[in-house]
Amino acid sequence: MTRRSRESTFMSQPGNAARWVKPRGNWSRLRTTHRPFAARLTIDVTPDLRARIKIAAFERGVTVASPAQSLSSHKRNPAMKGVTRQHISHAPNADASLTFVELTFHKQRIENRIRFGQPAGQQLLDRHRRVLSFTPGSIFCFVRWATNDYGTVLSRADIVRAVCPGERYQTLPYVRPGGDILLRMDGWPKVERVLQAIDAVEALGIDPADVAPDYWQHVHNRISVNETPRNYTRTRHQAWLKRREVS
Repeated sequence: MTRRSRESTFMSQPGNAARWVKPRGNWSRLRTTHRPFAARLTIDVTPDLRARIKIAAFERGVTVASPAQSLSSHKRNPAMKGVTRQHISHAPNADASLTFVELTFHKQRIENRIRFGQPAGQQLLDRHRRVLSFTPGSIFCFVRWATNDYGTVLSRADIVRAVCPGERYQTLPYVRPGGDILLRMDGWPKVERVLQAIDAVEALGIDPADVAPDYWQHVHNRISVNETPRNYTRTRHQAWLKRREVS
């Protein structure tokens, strides 16, 4: 049986630990002629984790800043430490009365689109993003869908009425400043029923953007409790148009 070598192992302490901390000689003189020792910490993030972080940020309507940007912003303003920057879309113009919606489309990954609505204008930001603007009082349906390598992670439909300046509103990711949310559904089974209700309205030859707002609230309430909403009829639509003319 052989004896174990007494040579230094990986966990053994060096004979002169001080030499591992700083070199011999005049440190002030060495600093002027040589670069000081520095260490860099690197955090390895797997592609799967990176995709999950982006999806989580997408669900909250925020952007993912790089670590360098986050550190520099914290140094400039310590009070903002830990605060995530809200995603703000670029407006096509300076009209503060309009409601702006940013749409993102990455095929089979992230798809934000307008199911119905009559935008007043649009601006292309890049090949994947564009911004639509809506006038006060107009109604639109904002559909968001996202997936990763394991399946669908977000499926949501919002029917929103653009508000007038000074009017109260509810905040919504990618919608600036927000709007009056008439319908809000999460999860594909319920979102699919909302899309079916929209198809039924279009089958009558009626633009869903011209439908009475209280009908979309009715659809929201019924689907939320797994009930079937009443069908929209031409008679009800004519009554809504006359009521809108009077008011």
